[in-house]
Amino acid sequence: MDQDLTPELVLRAYASGIFPMSESQDDDDVFWVDPEMRGIIPLDGFHISRSLGKLIKADPYQVRFNTEFTGVVAGCADRDVTWINGTIFSLYKALFDMGFAHSVELWEGDDLVGGAYGVAINGAFFGESMFSKRPNASKIALAHLVDRLRFGGFKLLDTQFITPHLATMGAIEIPRNQYHERLEIALNTEASLNPSLVFDGYSVVQRNAQTS
Repeated sequence: MDQDLTPELVLRAYASGIFPMSESQDDDDVFWVDPEMRGIIPLDGFHISRSLGKLIKADPYQVRFNTEFTGVVAGCADRDVTWINGTIFSLYKALFDMGFAHSVELWEGDDLVGGAYGVAINGAFFGESMFSKRPNASKIALAHLVDRLRFGGFKLLDTQFITPHLATMGAIEIPRNQYHERLEIALNTEASLNPSLVFDGYSVVQRNAQTS
């Protein structure tokens, strides 16, 4: 890890509205990103389609939080193009050890088949990446994450950018100044991810229907 790039610096960067990335897995350098348009998922505007809701209610996978963080990051990095290089991996593992980074995991028996990870600072959650080894696994992971964030009192789910995949679930883009306004509110809000709580898929879908 670059001696000048510390977990504490990354936390200060997130609180200032910027985040680190790398050009590729093989590039040792890390740079800071401050997009003019920022992707977020409004926690009261998350969309679960009827077919996805039916799948979530069936509880096809066991959902856990924070039991295999490095496995989730490795799953997210296991693709042809990724910004997760060795420095990024080490930084987020350190943030996990400090209690700031979190993972949601989908398990099929002993196999990790999907998940997502990110960083939480007070009432803001900064989503980093998701992965799937089964159809819709990342969508199910995201639904459980959003439900947990709402339950824990979070105010902001930052997705950095939006993709067609995220847009179908309610992700939007907002200008930088609006993002900073929401970020300030979130950073001044007390919240907890409550990783030890266990929620079934039916409850997740029902609570989403009440708030969306």
